[in-house]
Amino acid sequence: MLEGLLIGLQTAFSLQNLLMVIGGCLIGTFIGMLPGLGPMSIIAIMIPVAISMGDPSAALILLAGVYYGAIFGGSTSSILLNAPGVAGTVASSFDGYPMAKQGKAGKALTIAAIASFAGGTIGALLLMIFAPMLSSVALLFHSAEYFALMVVGLSAIAAFAGTGQVAKALMMTVLGLMMATVGEGALFNLPRFTMGIMDLQSGFGFITLAMAMFALPEALFLVLKPRVAKEGGEGEIKDLRISRDEAKAITPVIGRQSIQGFFIGVLPGAGATIASFLGYAVERNIAPKEEQEQFGKGAIKGLAAPETANNAACTGSFVPLLTLGIPGSGTTAILLGALIALNVTPGPRLMIDEPQVFWAVIMSMFIGNLVLLILNLPLIPYIAKVLSVPRNYLIPFILFFTLMGAYIGQNNATELLILVGFGVCATALRFADYPLAPLLIGFILGGMLEDNFARSMQLYDGIAFIWERPMTLGLLVIAALLVVLPSYRARRARLRAEGVADGD
Repeated sequence: MLEGLLIGLQTAFSLQNLLMVIGGCLIGTFIGMLPGLGPMSIIAIMIPVAISMGDPSAALILLAGVYYGAIFGGSTSSILLNAPGVAGTVASSFDGYPMAKQGKAGKALTIAAIASFAGGTIGALLLMIFAPMLSSVALLFHSAEYFALMVVGLSAIAAFAGTGQVAKALMMTVLGLMMATVGEGALFNLPRFTMGIMDLQSGFGFITLAMAMFALPEALFLVLKPRVAKEGGEGEIKDLRISRDEAKAITPVIGRQSIQGFFIGVLPGAGATIASFLGYAVERNIAPKEEQEQFGKGAIKGLAAPETANNAACTGSFVPLLTLGIPGSGTTAILLGALIALNVTPGPRLMIDEPQVFWAVIMSMFIGNLVLLILNLPLIPYIAKVLSVPRNYLIPFILFFTLMGAYIGQNNATELLILVGFGVCATALRFADYPLAPLLIGFILGGMLEDNFARSMQLYDGIAFIWERPMTLGLLVIAALLVVLPSYRARRARLRAEGVADGD
């Protein structure tokens, strides 16, 4: 391992590779800020550039820099415009955007930058230590375990529901699961619920739905409430620093979510999106009751948790890619294609056959995270000035990036009609006080849930896999506890309040 580290340091600190790290981080950060233009799009575009270099280490360092740079920068549009730049930053908007509306945009961006840096750096450290061991752990997870993991993700919806809104959150989750069934099924390659529309055969696009649930309702809300639209923030962004108490509050959150996010990222098929949602859910569930009520209203823990988890998971996703040759997400699937095109075969022998590639990528992550922190912190006052623009001037920009993101995602004009239709429905649901996040969680996890459940049913001839595989049963028990625990805590608090009232 020590020899590998020295090889990695020597390779990563060459002038060419240092430029690749800085260039990848810059490109990734700015692409991540644009809603809809996620890392998958830009990495796919940049593969020909990477292949033309001829050096596998430099190519992978550049593409990896773009990947975690996009996750790092994706929080900016989530916080400032409520328009998530990438799927992994959707959960960041739940508390980041309310903070921005309260005049704390600078502080929110500072917390996001620090949490992202810490998550990415700790994730890289864990990758360096545990990569050989975790490659064997990842092999233990089969379709049955992935199905159970998706159920755990769905069981966390209580964290996205306000007080007394669990029933509404459940309804929205079911609606998201139903929307995930549109298109070709997992068992039979036949279209379903497409209403004869050819463009729906591949289902609804995630980017379209994310934009429809969050960005478009924001623009329509400003149109419907012109008094709010005319308001602008202060010309000077203040309150960029976090206090000692705030730093003390988020430190244990960052520590927990760096570890949890990394291990979720290690699991093929999980990735930054699930890690961010679970990170948010866990921190809300373990927070004291008075702090729980602040989640969704601008809680600093609610911003630090998903930002740390998604960056740690992004690093963790390189474990199955490099040690097993299994892509953990859509983005790492594109990276796998780039590696194969460069005549590098990822798998258990990569550390032995190509140590300079394996260790150089890990070392470049430490450099990349430092570059991203240095790049982002000084730019926060300028980025946050987006809020000093009167809100009605932001409407065309929000609409432009929303429509462009949806169109580029599928390259299909029908997607724009779907976007507008869902956007109008989401605005009505927002006015009716229905939480939109559970719908998106249901949609994201629905496809993976169905695919893994179908495969498990085929392999075990029914639902016998639930009790035949102890890890699956354990995960399902955890999911049940996540559903029951919030209800139990609420009931206990209600009984205690009634007891106090009777005592009076």
